Amino acid sequence: MLATAEALATLLNAASPVVGTESIPTLEALGRVLSADVVSPLDVPPMNTSSMDGYAIHAADVTTHGNRRLPVSQRIPAGHAPEPLAPGTAARIFTGATVPPGADAIVMQEQTEAAGDEVTILHSPKSGEWITVQGADIRSGSVILPAGTRLTPQALGLAASVGCAELEVRRRVKVAVFFTGDELTMPGEPLKPGAIYNSNRFTLRGLLEKLGCEVSDFGIVADQLDATRATLRGAAHAHDLILTCGGVSVGDEDHVKPAVEAEGRIAMWQIAMKPGKPLAFGAVRRGAGSGNAGPAGFASASAETFFIGLPGNPVSSFVTFLLFVRPFVLRLAGVQAVAPRALSLRADFTQSKADRRNEFLRARINCAGGLDLFPNQSSAVLTSTVWGDGLIDNPPNHAISAGETVRFIPFSELLN
Repeated sequence: MLATAEALATLLNAASPVVGTESIPTLEALGRVLSADVVSPLDVPPMNTSSMDGYAIHAADVTTHGNRRLPVSQRIPAGHAPEPLAPGTAARIFTGATVPPGADAIVMQEQTEAAGDEVTILHSPKSGEWITVQGADIRSGSVILPAGTRLTPQALGLAASVGCAELEVRRRVKVAVFFTGDELTMPGEPLKPGAIYNSNRFTLRGLLEKLGCEVSDFGIVADQLDATRATLRGAAHAHDLILTCGGVSVGDEDHVKPAVEAEGRIAMWQIAMKPGKPLAFGAVRRGAGSGNAGPAGFASASAETFFIGLPGNPVSSFVTFLLFVRPFVLRLAGVQAVAPRALSLRADFTQSKADRRNEFLRARINCAGGLDLFPNQSSAVLTSTVWGDGLIDNPPNHAISAGETVRFIPFSELLN
């Protein structure tokens, strides 16, 4: 069995960004990945602006000449072009408004007394006080969002702040997904003896859609080798990745692994982790021809479709998706920085039994800033994934003592 780090490296070494870009409205680009740098065509702000409601003055009128009472020569709301400041006067100004030529300081209104057409300055300002200078945030010609950025709401706002109405992004990653198991039943259907509801279909589709994938759902496939092979052939067409759930272990009714070996190849199988050992990675042929060798020995995208087979237990499929499928899909989408940030937190529990595999334990942060462990860490207990805030990455052969520091990966890092 491969160590988790070695298994992840195998997947990421094989992944390269999908080919194809499109220009889309910035308002519709949330979650998409930039295919080109966003370069600012202007300074932000594009002029000197006031950071406060108050009065624009020439500071020396107050500090050098001792002129505390100044006539108000103009009023400058935001969005209006000012006149040059007349010598020895003040301009009423509002937050975000353009500072008039000749003014070098803003005195906030709380430090003034206004009476009719005059204002008394009660503060001795320094030159530049409460002025946001042109280009303080962004300089013209600078890269504000590099290619490979996955667009967040604040990134969209940043792009809009320099006037970008459209953004050049990579096309969506196309994923075909199907689920194996004669025991699987969809919610809303009668639950026959020995059957279970297919929770994985809802979890995995939700995770893929949250990543911005274009998902083709091939549904539930019967536990038969021929049916599995036929579905793989159909799924390989026009998709970047085939994701399956179940059927990758060693039982007589586990047909996914032999089906992939018949229709393509398995490059990796079984990881030294708990939960989620029987994870498979490989590729399925797209029709005839082997194609040219690509990353990590895989054929070109036109000849093969990547394959990842997840275990069928609901927690196992959830955890392996977060740790392996998510970074793989992001790398296909053009994102380079795919590693989640981890926290060092105190364990407020004891787990005296160590496992020979790398464990990923469902836990949550308590009000004291430590971690509580979900009492049942079975791979069938999906409740733990809703109760928990994230995963403790516990090394092989390591028992956890209360009070020690552990590595914790929040779900907020793994579900974005």
